[in-house]
Amino acid sequence: MPRKFFNDIEIKSLSNNPYVKSVSSKGITYTDEFKRILIAESNSGKLPRTIFEENGFDIEVLGIVRVQRAASRWRTAYKKEGVLGLQDTRRGNSGRPTQKELSLEEKNARLEAQIQLLRAENELLKKLDMMERGLKRVKVSAESKFLLIRSVIEKYELKNMVFFLCEISGVSRSGYYNYFSSESRERRDQREKKDLIIKENILKAFHFKRRSKGARSIKMTLEGQFHITYNLKRIRRIMKKYKIVCPIRRANPYKKMLKATQEHSVLPNLLNREFKQEIPGKVLLTDITYLYYGEGKKAYLSTIKDSSTNEILAYNVSNRLTLDLATDTLIKLKKNKRVKFANGAFIHSDQGSHYTSPTFQKHVKKLGLGQSMSRRGNCWDNAPQESFFGHFKDETYIKQCNSLEELKKEIKNYMTYYNNFRYQWNLKKMTPVEYRNHLHNVA
Repeated sequence: MPRKFFNDIEIKSLSNNPYVKSVSSKGITYTDEFKRILIAESNSGKLPRTIFEENGFDIEVLGIVRVQRAASRWRTAYKKEGVLGLQDTRRGNSGRPTQKELSLEEKNARLEAQIQLLRAENELLKKLDMMERGLKRVKVSAESKFLLIRSVIEKYELKNMVFFLCEISGVSRSGYYNYFSSESRERRDQREKKDLIIKENILKAFHFKRRSKGARSIKMTLEGQFHITYNLKRIRRIMKKYKIVCPIRRANPYKKMLKATQEHSVLPNLLNREFKQEIPGKVLLTDITYLYYGEGKKAYLSTIKDSSTNEILAYNVSNRLTLDLATDTLIKLKKNKRVKFANGAFIHSDQGSHYTSPTFQKHVKKLGLGQSMSRRGNCWDNAPQESFFGHFKDETYIKQCNSLEELKKEIKNYMTYYNNFRYQWNLKKMTPVEYRNHLHNVA
């Protein structure tokens, strides 16, 4: 294919493109910046023709062969020498890199520059990864990336590498320069002064009457006591920025762990408060309660109760509110040879994260049971189970226990007493075990 030459009109048109360094009738020299753009966008899957067109070049004027050869030449240089390979080493505007023999000092200088760039790139990526880990894989803000890029450039004394470092950090070069402009700095300084004033007001409300408060309480206290009104989102932003943390009613970390990996499912209410169906092994109720014992110690009790007989069929005690607390209770239910499930038997619970867990629901299916759940926030849908916990806490001596082993021993003794020796008025004045045997005999 004959070589394409540019006429005067084409030379004038090409010269107006900001990515053209110089142009003659025989050839064209592109800026280093455009070469880096082509390399970056080629890696994301774009064709050279598309990249040239998007950056203002007329392919009919350049010729597709010239475009493809330039792209190929730049990719080869980038693979061989990295970003340094894209820097212009040409004489004049015509053509190709000269085959000048470099002196030993020049070779060492170039090698040192390459090493510095690699160190800077490695440090930047490493620090970005550490920042993301510190934020639990939450996206790092553009502001943090700009500051990191600036620190790397200053540390390694890099020149003309802003575009490259912004590219690997996922931020724009224009955003970087805008962030460090004098106008932008003034705006940030003004906002920082305003934030400090808001912070002081928030702290007044936070410590009012020496009672810690959350964002909503702070908002109401500011309005009611100090006649200051802030948007709730602003209060939360300032609290987060200056690490003002309310120590009460924090999110339960175990619930977060339970929901971190799989999708949880809420199931319909099959029970509809029909607790007394007079069929042992038909309706099973389950729940978890807190137990405070000793000197400020806390444990958790999970139980499974037969709704018709009030018998505790299985229970589990732990000092951690993990998923195992509920699933191990199911395993103990399975090992209880006295338990015989009736046709259509199911287990009923609230919508706690333990019971919506796919793992718990899989255990229930393995037992051949259906599953039912109370309506959200309605404790009456599981009233007999709540009632049992109330009697349990009234009649046991858990506060006198000094260790988890003592607590487990006390609970075991009470469960034996409750099932076999505690007579109940609503069970025809029988114990749960006696009433279960009675129902079997009647059937």
